[in-house]
Amino acid sequence: MEMREKMIVWVVGLAFSFFIGVGMAFADGVIIVERQEEILPPWPRPHPIPKVQVLTVKYHRVTVDITDNIATTSVDQVFKNDFNVELEGTYIFPLPENAAITDFAMYVDGERVSGEILDKDKARRIYEDIVRRMKDPGLLEYLGRNMFKARVYPIPKRGEKRIQLVYQETLKYDAGLYRYVYPLNTERLSPRPLEEVTVSVNIKSKVAIKSVYSPTHEVDTKIGEFEASCGYEAKNVKPQKNFILYYSVSEKEVGLSLLTYRKGREDGYFMLLLSGGEVEEAVIDKEIVFLLDTSGSMKGEKIKQAKGALRFCISSLGKGDRFNVVSFATGVNSYKNTLADVNDTNIEGALDFVDKLKARGGTNINEALITVLKMFTDSKMPRMVVFLTDGQPTVGITGMNDILENLEDANKAKVRIFVFGVGNDVNSHLLDRIAEVHRGVSEYVLPKENIEVKVSSFYRKISEPILSDIKLDFGKIQTEEIYPLILPDIFKGTQVVLLGRYTPYGSRRGEDITTEIILTGYVNGEERRLTYKATFPQEDRENDFVPGIWAMRKVGYLMSEIRLKGENRELIDEIIALSKEYGIMTPYTSFLILERDEDYHRWGIKRENALKMREEGRRYGEAMKMLAGKEAISSAMDIIELKERSTVAVPSMETVKHLADKTFYLQEDGSWIDSRYRKGMRVKKVKYLSDEYFEILRKKPELGKYFAIGENISVVLDGICFMVEK
Repeated sequence: MEMREKMIVWVVGLAFSFFIGVGMAFADGVIIVERQEEILPPWPRPHPIPKVQVLTVKYHRVTVDITDNIATTSVDQVFKNDFNVELEGTYIFPLPENAAITDFAMYVDGERVSGEILDKDKARRIYEDIVRRMKDPGLLEYLGRNMFKARVYPIPKRGEKRIQLVYQETLKYDAGLYRYVYPLNTERLSPRPLEEVTVSVNIKSKVAIKSVYSPTHEVDTKIGEFEASCGYEAKNVKPQKNFILYYSVSEKEVGLSLLTYRKGREDGYFMLLLSGGEVEEAVIDKEIVFLLDTSGSMKGEKIKQAKGALRFCISSLGKGDRFNVVSFATGVNSYKNTLADVNDTNIEGALDFVDKLKARGGTNINEALITVLKMFTDSKMPRMVVFLTDGQPTVGITGMNDILENLEDANKAKVRIFVFGVGNDVNSHLLDRIAEVHRGVSEYVLPKENIEVKVSSFYRKISEPILSDIKLDFGKIQTEEIYPLILPDIFKGTQVVLLGRYTPYGSRRGEDITTEIILTGYVNGEERRLTYKATFPQEDRENDFVPGIWAMRKVGYLMSEIRLKGENRELIDEIIALSKEYGIMTPYTSFLILERDEDYHRWGIKRENALKMREEGRRYGEAMKMLAGKEAISSAMDIIELKERSTVAVPSMETVKHLADKTFYLQEDGSWIDSRYRKGMRVKKVKYLSDEYFEILRKKPELGKYFAIGENISVVLDGICFMVEK
């Protein structure tokens, strides 16, 4: 087919990419169609025919099978031609470094279509040509990669074209950790959501698997000792962030994995993953008391579901555990006066005690908790209380500060208290403070949620402790601002995710620091000391999601301090600074940030919208002060989610984009500006799509992912502001 003077590029498809080890592997299959005037698709007049048409993807499915360190990636795509003309095009697939294609399938009338692999230089020239013709910077991140290319004909009118591709690659191993990245940020290439997106990963390893973790997406994960799997699935979505997956292996009973990020002379960020995996013999015994509110407000479905949850928990106790069941209303009743051993007799007796519970009377929280805490001794076993209530203190000592002081005096054994607030009538400030001071967590069961399901799910996570009362020593590295502030115990099949800052003092300029991280804790009453070697680099820009997650957790803790102890200017200023730098927006932070009219321009927000946001934020600020009610519970849950955040959040505002370690704001003139730009900074102006533009990208390829945001953008890199102008 000859090319006429007008060439219009149709991009058919959506971007899926893999990022394995330190190399980027784009699994983004697209079809480029160069068409002649006589086959222009019908287009309603008087609107002009657009230069780019992006067609719908019916589905895009990716399956990854990893055996030890060999990953086999299978991509299955179906492209839809929604036009009344038959199309011819070229399928291109940017390949990862050192990948080997093992299969490519596209059949036309029963004939298999072949393809070729292009080297980096040729691939780069093709991409630059596409970007220039499309005038779309969204493809810039592909520059400099190898490419697989195949002719696609025909793409039937109003029909479909299915393409399958398989390739293999060796994953890089680094101190017990493997990294797998799958870029899903395809919003610039699709006007409509994907009908279906699935990523399925299966892992087999000769060494015990300790953790499988995604910092970017909520995934369903199943971990065995030597096999693991996880999956992500969504329908009718526009992916906005890359899918990143880590998995760690270790011979030790507790695996430790370190992820770092540091650039220039700034303090670095780190994420530490601690996981006990599924090693059966590592599980230790515990002491636990289930404390249930049986006041009159628990009548009906509440008490029925709560009793079901207790039956599950009691039946799941380990043989070496010690336990008790306590109910409270106006008074306090216990199955036993002291903790009981787990045996058939005591389990049957506890279940019978639960069956006879009835809901009536007031709510004596103070006496109930004091009674329970007196049952524990200062043993080295993990000690915990699972406390469930649906109301505020109405009997006995009812003042919040009095209750908190009494609990602090009574908890000599340092028992962890896990709190469940049921419904909207609980004192959320009291419950959150109890959980915070006594090293537990607070959760809330909303009116339409099932108590039995939520409590049972939580108990599965804490039922089998592996290491209790843990402490960390980072050796040569100075660390600070680690979240969570209080280290939790480590449980079987779960992982602890810590975020913090570090300073590599004591090293020569440009040298990394290798140090010993010492983890101590107790296993069945005996102290256990585990030592790991870890390297904190002087420069590491690979894990660019770490700063954002750290900042979200810090904002959560600052908001919690304000909510529970009241506002002060220092905390507010710190929240504002973090929100601006990292693009973290909540109703409360938007209220703080938009206090002044001149801030509207910085965030690219119209005045009327800003006033609406300020009003919403004001109401949210009032809700933070409330002790009970729907608004109070909602603000409590928002803050808990921020404090426990382990995945990257996408800004909800269209005027804010957070990419890697940077945040950009949309200005009134339509340009995007880096939050780190300051007046007086050295500026390098460059014309969009000029030869100089592509030359800069060749010299500094890391700019590609930022330039892909738009045609007018200012990016700060290494002290220089690169200002792209159309």
